[in-house]
Amino acid sequence: MSFPEVVSRDEWLAARLRLLAEEKQETRRRDALNAQRRRLPMVRIEKEYVFEIAQGPTTLAGLFGDSSQLIIQHIMFGPDWDAACPTCTNFIDELSDGLLAHLRARETAFALVSRAPSAKIEAYRTQRGWSIPWYSSYGSDFNYDFHVTLDQSVSQEQYNYRTAPTMLGGERSSEQPGTSCFLRVRDEIFHTYSTYGRGNEYLPSLYTMLDLTALGRQEAWEEPQGRAPNLHET
Repeated sequence: MSFPEVVSRDEWLAARLRLLAEEKQETRRRDALNAQRRRLPMVRIEKEYVFEIAQGPTTLAGLFGDSSQLIIQHIMFGPDWDAACPTCTNFIDELSDGLLAHLRARETAFALVSRAPSAKIEAYRTQRGWSIPWYSSYGSDFNYDFHVTLDQSVSQEQYNYRTAPTMLGGERSSEQPGTSCFLRVRDEIFHTYSTYGRGNEYLPSLYTMLDLTALGRQEAWEEPQGRAPNLHET
């Protein structure tokens, strides 16, 4: 392993100021990208998706609770698996009750969804000591429609907005990670955003998660053209 070069304090400060200029440029670029994401068009959800949890079945609307927004983390956990993938498991480990509470305070619900049956999910969730909502999409088209299950039998081999037949290799089907965001406006639900691959590798923190949504961080500094209208207006 190589270590950074040892220099004088003045040399370090000069190098740090150069890096600071690049960091500020990246921050401005990220802010502009987040604003562009908030202006992304949305698609009305027409299909009725049903999910299973230990307490019984629920719909996509049920995952919102009282919130206007919903973030779903697609967890890689296939029907014939005994556990979720290690990377997804690490992600869930880093989620906290405080983070979920802060999301709810901004009218944003968060849920995990996998294609494994609810009994397997509940057993794994209990084993890990997690309390976060985790739903099974087993038996529905949800994973296929949102491109996190690749399956040759349903001619669905697109991932990260590209045709990806080689991802299956010799397998008949494959589970993939991703994040999808939804917005509820009165009685209608809209799909606003999904990210996959390396775009899905974000830190589970309040602002990085809200930056994926249509309403963003819901703070005064967000420019007017990037903000969504008041959902409670008639």
